[in-house]
Amino acid sequence: MAGNRRKKHHFSRIHAFSCGKTSFKGDHSLIGGPGFSRVVHCNDPESFEASVLNYSGNYVRTTKYTLATFFPKALFEQFRRVANVYFLICAILSFTPLSPYSAVSNVLPLVVVIGATMGKEVLEDWRRKKQDIEVNNRKVKVHCGEGAFDYTKWRDLKVGDVVKVEKDEFFPADLILLSSSYEEAICYVETTNLDGETNLKLKQALDATSNMHEDSNFQNFKAIIRCEDPNANLYTFVGSLELEEQQYPLTPQQLLLRDSKLRNTDCIYGAVIFTGRDTKVFQNSTGPPSKRSKVERRMDKIIYFLFGILVLMSFIGSIFFGIATREDLQDGKMKRWYLRPDDTTAYYDPKRAAVAAVLHFLTALMLYGYLIPISLYVSIEIVKILQSIFINQDLHMYYEETDKPARARTSNLNEELGQVDTILSDKTGTLTCNSMEFIKCSIAGTSYGRGVTEVERAMARRKGSPLEEEVTEEQEDKASIKGFNFEDERIMNGSWDNEPHADVIQKFLRLLATCHTALPEVDEENGKISYEAESPDEAAFVIAARELGFEFYERTQTSISVHELDPVTGTKVERSYSLLNVLEFSSSRKRMSVIVRSEEGTLLLLSKGADSVMFERLAENGREFEEQTKEHINEYADAGLRTLILAYRELDEKEYIQFNEEFTEAKNSVSADREELAEEIAEKIEKNLILLGATAVEDKLQNGVPECIDKLAQAGIKLWVLTGDKMETAINIGFACSLLRQGMRQVIISSETPESKTLEKSEDKSAAAAALKASVLHQLIRGKELLDSSNESLGPLALIIDGKSLTYALEDDVKDLFLELAIGCASVICCRSSPKQKALVTRLVKTKTSSTTLAIGDGANDVGMLQEADIGVGISGVEGMQAVMSSDIAIAQFRFLERLLLVHGHWCYRRISSMVCFTLKMLIDKLG
Repeated sequence: MAGNRRKKHHFSRIHAFSCGKTSFKGDHSLIGGPGFSRVVHCNDPESFEASVLNYSGNYVRTTKYTLATFFPKALFEQFRRVANVYFLICAILSFTPLSPYSAVSNVLPLVVVIGATMGKEVLEDWRRKKQDIEVNNRKVKVHCGEGAFDYTKWRDLKVGDVVKVEKDEFFPADLILLSSSYEEAICYVETTNLDGETNLKLKQALDATSNMHEDSNFQNFKAIIRCEDPNANLYTFVGSLELEEQQYPLTPQQLLLRDSKLRNTDCIYGAVIFTGRDTKVFQNSTGPPSKRSKVERRMDKIIYFLFGILVLMSFIGSIFFGIATREDLQDGKMKRWYLRPDDTTAYYDPKRAAVAAVLHFLTALMLYGYLIPISLYVSIEIVKILQSIFINQDLHMYYEETDKPARARTSNLNEELGQVDTILSDKTGTLTCNSMEFIKCSIAGTSYGRGVTEVERAMARRKGSPLEEEVTEEQEDKASIKGFNFEDERIMNGSWDNEPHADVIQKFLRLLATCHTALPEVDEENGKISYEAESPDEAAFVIAARELGFEFYERTQTSISVHELDPVTGTKVERSYSLLNVLEFSSSRKRMSVIVRSEEGTLLLLSKGADSVMFERLAENGREFEEQTKEHINEYADAGLRTLILAYRELDEKEYIQFNEEFTEAKNSVSADREELAEEIAEKIEKNLILLGATAVEDKLQNGVPECIDKLAQAGIKLWVLTGDKMETAINIGFACSLLRQGMRQVIISSETPESKTLEKSEDKSAAAAALKASVLHQLIRGKELLDSSNESLGPLALIIDGKSLTYALEDDVKDLFLELAIGCASVICCRSSPKQKALVTRLVKTKTSSTTLAIGDGANDVGMLQEADIGVGISGVEGMQAVMSSDIAIAQFRFLERLLLVHGHWCYRRISSMVCFTLKMLIDKLG
């Protein structure tokens, strides 16, 4: 029902972008040159031209071994242990007369130890293999000729295939969007597995292919795509599509990445351009690593020392044996007559004493083998398996809601859990629950909402306040509404009409219901309306408006319809607002606005945005509640809430007509600075606003996250957050989870400065990159100076850096400075980080500090980070099982990390260390 209605929307009007109107300027001129040589024959993958290109297939493998490589690689892993090398040499020598005992007694222990460990490796890799089988055997509809689509396994896809992906399915490869079930060929994409962001992304096909809505349209479809070669950059794409001898530029707006999901769109048609290991998600991944614990590596050093003693003992013994053998037969007299030195083998031949000494040396190496404790390895393996069982059976780490216990997927690293120095964590789905809740608001200088945030609960708990218990009981009594955790009888159930500023409250709620780009979706069974929004906080605003009496229920290409509560009659009335313009949110604008016309003909500019940009745009007569509102948003920020300011103004007809002409001209421009032109024009009208109030939403943390982070900090463990989210979102979450605190000075390294944006427009890309790098270096040096000059009284520092700046900060000549600054800061947040950057930051911390690192995440975008860290912990959450399958340990909630490290880690390390020390003490006693 809603789906059919939504298909008729003109989204280019709603979202203010136009498709197929960009020009071949800038990067598109590089097509066909080095790095931009890929050619895709769409809908004709079997042609001769396509076959000679020999692109890789879509089969993927994440296992550590194959049938061909298992024995060589697994044996290599086993013989990285120096003790195993020693016993292998002894086993070989045991088949010679040099051996003081039978071959069986030498070979059997070695075979048992190595066989058991290799068996464990097989079991762990088989789990990965099962996941690969499941992924490769998924099915998708592929055009098989004559306008018919049939199901084909993912692994059989070829570059050039045209596929049909249906709602809630994952994309099987990297695709170019050709068309969708919507008239304007748009689709919603969820990229949680790639960048951790939960908000839906809008993609739109080119005008040239947007009218192919039916299977039969592809019967004679032929096109050639020329684009960049496979690379790891998730946020850029350069290509062109040749259709009927016409060239059309391709941008990231048409790119659909493997492992992202189609949402709120019945189906899309796409052409496969990258398959298998060439897809961007796999370009960002790394192979399964071989991890060894620090205790095991230290044991190798001890074994080297013991082996040195063994060699020394054998060497000294063989020297004395050689001397004694040489003197056994002198002048026909036999000293050791029972050895028959006059008629003996090379082992005791006085005439060849040097050879006898060498052979004795080899025999002694085997004879004194008890110095090398092979039993210690066996004992450690047994103890580690038992420790893994303790972790798996721990009821304190069992999450009843999803029926997920903790799982130690490898037992090699148990003791490493007790030595963790730095935790590198994803944000979305790891620290948070992927949901926003409307919890408080300030309207006309009055604060409403009695909800309590996680941060407030943590503060109350530290102070011993009963606040937490009271709130918990109150919350249990009311029905749960996703996105709405608001409770205040003063404005709920229509009571707002009795408040002193009822007219302001009405305008506030009306703004929440109309200033957005959300889409309503009606459940055909019960008639309830749900919303699909581009961001979770926008969905929370629309839900809050609905619960407070202003229900947004329909959107068309030119209008927004709302059921409003009439304060006079107490009933819901239908009101429709003509939607004239949407001034979109961006990280530079930090606000969004809509221009609507009410049923009375009044032109209204409705705006919401960050306080840093909204207060300066208020009119002199619109600041009546400014001081009170500022106090409230400071209180909300202290409580870890994300705040937005709401304001409006009425427009006169002449002013709007002039604005609309300029704005439409700017949006239809094909120049490189089109968006900047549109923003400048929007600036002119977003002024002289009248303040209504502020909203406060909570990016809902998982239960117990602030307390867990606090305990880990008390244990001296540092936490870095590496997220694909925007900087503002990451900072808000930093405050919510106690990673950032009020009074903490922030060192922000950003590429969003005006100078950086100017440089990016430069034609000389290499010069622009050099200048951007110099800018990042300057910011790092300035941060380092601040760190060196700081003292305890000024408060700790927090480092916040975005993805583009991080690219330069990780270069060889800059990374040492970046790491030095990061280590000196109390908290580190890396925003807009790609999966590869997460892995590179983890590697930098691990290799340069030599401290034990633990990475924790829940999505496919975290796999590289988990594999690069000393210990990878996967959250078995809502983002699939990729992170869990690549992890060393799986838990269901972030808060379980506290028990995993401070209880299990502590005892595993202590017990393994005690056992090693006890074994070595016994050896020393034997030597004594």
